[in-house]
Amino acid sequence: MKDEVLDTHSKALKINIDPRWYGTFAEIGAGQEVVRWFFRVGGAAGTVAKSISAYDMKVSDAIYGHVDRYVSRNRLQAMLDYEFDLDIERLAAERGDNTSFFAFADTVVARSYRGTSECHGWMGIKFQSRANDQPSQVVMHVRMLDEEASGQQEALGIVGVNLCYGAFFLSHVPEELVESLLDNLTTRRLEIDMLEFSGIEFRNVDNRIMALKLVQLGLSGAAMFGPNREVLQPSDMLHNKAVLVERGSFRPVTYVNLDMLECALAKFKEDPAVTDKPILTLMELTMRNLLAGGTEVDRRDFLARAERAA
Repeated sequence: MKDEVLDTHSKALKINIDPRWYGTFAEIGAGQEVVRWFFRVGGAAGTVAKSISAYDMKVSDAIYGHVDRYVSRNRLQAMLDYEFDLDIERLAAERGDNTSFFAFADTVVARSYRGTSECHGWMGIKFQSRANDQPSQVVMHVRMLDEEASGQQEALGIVGVNLCYGAFFLSHVPEELVESLLDNLTTRRLEIDMLEFSGIEFRNVDNRIMALKLVQLGLSGAAMFGPNREVLQPSDMLHNKAVLVERGSFRPVTYVNLDMLECALAKFKEDPAVTDKPILTLMELTMRNLLAGGTEVDRRDFLARAERAA
């Protein structure tokens, strides 16, 4: 039975009063919504080495390097790497034997006063699970669904605290970490459509299983995988592409499946709307297909079919 869910205040306070965790919060786009919780609950001096919001694009580029898209996975990774390495460089000699360093970062676009922007962002944490350990990392893409900017900012702050709490206290049970990400939120307020674990603490984690978990929990409507087992962010992959989808059971992928896809692709290329657009072909498995009349997904079967479809 799952333990009672802690509220956001209690999670932030538990992190602040634990002497192990110390690091940087770097947030771009919607304000410093996550670190604000740690200042609000008290005891932040024990957790926050630095808080930064490089909001101006030129300032951001000067610190983290130039990118073509500021709300992107590449910008997030640059922020995480830079801030984590800087903490180690500046602080490890003095307190490295007793401290687990971390860097939390997000780069987001919330609802503008014109109300025209896509409300989404990238969020992640790079951390040591114990002092002097190699780093581990959790990265995710979120969509904020509240109508008002204030609601989106509030949701962003809550999910950020959930991510920090999960990394620090639930990294040994990553499925519980995933379940905790929407504590004190609902799927009507926030969607997580991509999640990736990496690093030494998660060396045995298959990110495809974690992506499936998002779909099962209703945190995401779909999960997308590449041919090298990597988890992909759907909107990035589908952007400005013509998409051809074949739905099936793929148990296994048969000559009939391949022949159908080949014939459909030939017809698809003849469509004038597809001219001059890159074509992305996808094989789709539905949850109904995976359940096949049961109540639980056979994970070995799921991974086998994912391997064959790739």
